[in-house]
Amino acid sequence: MSETKQQEATTEVETSGTAAPEMEKTATDAPAATEGDRGPRRRRGGNDRRGGDRQGGARRPRRGGRPERVRPEFDQKIISIRRVTRVVAGGRRFAFSVAMVIGDKKGKVGVGIGKAGDTQLAIEKAVRDAKKHMIVVPVDREYRIPHDVHIKLSASEVMIMPAPGRGLVAGSSVRTVLELAGVKDVTAKIFSRSKNKLNNARAAVEALKQLKNG
Repeated sequence: MSETKQQEATTEVETSGTAAPEMEKTATDAPAATEGDRGPRRRRGGNDRRGGDRQGGARRPRRGGRPERVRPEFDQKIISIRRVTRVVAGGRRFAFSVAMVIGDKKGKVGVGIGKAGDTQLAIEKAVRDAKKHMIVVPVDREYRIPHDVHIKLSASEVMIMPAPGRGLVAGSSVRTVLELAGVKDVTAKIFSRSKNKLNNARAAVEALKQLKNG
């Protein structure tokens, strides 16, 4: 019995010794995977997620695009902005006062004032007030006034005269009013010493109201 077991053990050892080299040979003799077996490589800038269909590096146009800005009906310009204070029982409250001139440069012009705690809100109020007090200037086809006019309002005294070929000659807020009204070839003179731009602008508007066709 012992001899039979020894012979079987010897046979198993010989079998395991011969099988190992064959497995090693099979593993070493296996051909390496070629580039074709791995599949085609993706190139950058191709038809993938990163590159997309790009030609010459040009970007795709955005869907929808940016909407075009709508041009406002009237041009506007701030002539005065200041911080004002109101005294109440609990202390002081600050606000902003904005004076603004609006016009379409085709004969319409207006002056307004707005007051609010926020600057943007004060500007919106000034625009609404200017639209309420808008006037139509009587001008000819070349946007020239028919005659000269002289007016005094509060402490402001303004004179506006037609001046063919000289363009727009004016100063302070009077120039802003005439420019947004679209008046051309005119000369304006401020006789008062007042530097209040709001009063000067209102005086210019009152002077334009006095114009008459013909």
